[in-house]
Amino acid sequence: DYELCEEWGHLYPVPREDLINLHREHLLHLLEMGDMEKALQLLQRIEDPGVCLAISEQSLDQHPNLAASHFLADYLTAHFYASLTTARRNEIQALYIGSKVLLTLPELSRVNYFHLSSRPLLMLEQLLMNMKVDWVAVAVQTLHQLLAGQEIGFTVEDIDNLLSKYAEKALNFPFTLKEKRS
Repeated sequence: DYELCEEWGHLYPVPREDLINLHREHLLHLLEMGDMEKALQLLQRIEDPGVCLAISEQSLDQHPNLAASHFLADYLTAHFYASLTTARRNEIQALYIGSKVLLTLPELSRVNYFHLSSRPLLMLEQLLMNMKVDWVAVAVQTLHQLLAGQEIGFTVEDIDNLLSKYAEKALNFPFTLKEKRS
């Protein structure tokens, strides 16, 4: 049905907003089905870069599943980096990095942290608070690789400070140890 509507749009004048809505719904449908190849082909068929940008951004704002969010954030960064405001660019890059970190977690646990995908530093803190030390190790390694040369609102130093803070709390004893006398 989407393809039929797209053909119709080539034959008859369709208002820009309706065209954007059609392509957005089609793109989200393809992404939900996991067909990234057809989703990319759809975006490449759109001739007007402004329409393509609007479709991609609106689709990302719909908060699709993890793979779809990752795909859209990657696409927007790769194709429209210069067209985005600095704040929006940082938001999309944070979402890309957060989704990449989520992909390093065990599949069944991803749903528990998906709501933090646009805030990777907060996700890392949540993992620390939940005592998921092994997951934190993989997440930190991934973040270090992804943050090389990127500006997204936090740095490697912020990660190190967070880890230091929680390491200090782990060693903080709320009571004094008494000496045993023999």
